[in-house]
Amino acid sequence: MSKQYGNATLTPRQKQIYEFIKDKILNRGYGPTVREIGTYCDIASPNGVVCHLKALEKKGLIDRDEKVSRGIRLKHSVRQQLSLPMAGQIAAGKPLLAEEQSEKVDFRGLFDNEEHFCLKVKGDMGDMQFADGDCVVVRRQDKYRNGDITVALVNGGDAVLARAERGKGANRLEPIGRKAKAIDLKSAEIVGVVVGMLRQF
Repeated sequence: MSKQYGNATLTPRQKQIYEFIKDKILNRGYGPTVREIGTYCDIASPNGVVCHLKALEKKGLIDRDEKVSRGIRLKHSVRQQLSLPMAGQIAAGKPLLAEEQSEKVDFRGLFDNEEHFCLKVKGDMGDMQFADGDCVVVRRQDKYRNGDITVALVNGGDAVLARAERGKGANRLEPIGRKAKAIDLKSAEIVGVVVGMLRQF
């Protein structure tokens, strides 16, 4: 039995694949590979998965970048407008005169963007910038600059927070964590760059 998604009617297999893609993007932050979809849906042939992806793309539910292994994106997403009142300034050193303001800080740049997702930091970072339980806001991209904090996939899919170090004879990732060894960029896949951090006290 087919199911209606907006104006698109999906077969049971297309629905299964679409729901899997949506779950990974919304709950993990980045899309699955063709191999991951095949394993989950018990489809032996990568070409079989690609045929279903092309159908979902044609029906307007996903976008695909065939040059990127995790280049599947949802065509439509739930958007929210988020803002908080700007109450004024606070001193980090010498005290400042408190002045009430009516301005608002618009956080849509971080949260109302299809290219952004959040990851929760887990473990002893050994770095004052990040701590266990923090949430980092990540922008999906595979390009980065020297010194960027990136989200890298290593060992076939393990995600790690790491600072990119690029220079003469040294292209590596330095994990943000105690006693973690440097990672060769050739053995890692960059899926995003950290653009913000949330910490709840």
